Amino acid sequence: MSRRLGRGPRDRGTISTYVVLFTPTVFLLAGLLVDGGLAIHARQRAADMAEQAARAGANEIDADALRRTGRPVIDPGRARVAACALLDAYGEDVTGRSCAADEESVQVTVQLTVRPQLLSIVPGFGEFTMTSTASAHPVTSGDDG
Repeated sequence: MSRRLGRGPRDRGTISTYVVLFTPTVFLLAGLLVDGGLAIHARQRAADMAEQAARAGANEIDADALRRTGRPVIDPGRARVAACALLDAYGEDVTGRSCAADEESVQVTVQLTVRPQLLSIVPGFGEFTMTSTASAHPVTSGDDG
């Protein structure tokens, strides 16, 4: 008998070939899923930080101007300090920031660096930056927007 037990006549290692070919594809798809989720989370987090900081700056109203005119006017110096101070509270999470203000609004830009977890093993696919910008202006109960 020339046939060995347990091996059919057509078993030539095709399963091994599929495993070798599809394993990198599965890891790549898992990397896209995990690291893509990290990127989406970082973008949402940067937007949230920028919005919070802009609101904190827009709360810095010049009380004397409010009493004189009846309109809320932002104190630009205090607004910039308040917005950037809120971003400083996040520590090393924020890798770049910009806080600007005038008498009508506060603009904040936040940058977060994302370090891929799985795709970092792919050459040329390293850290990337997610950036978000937000602005805020003071609103009173008489404002329509």
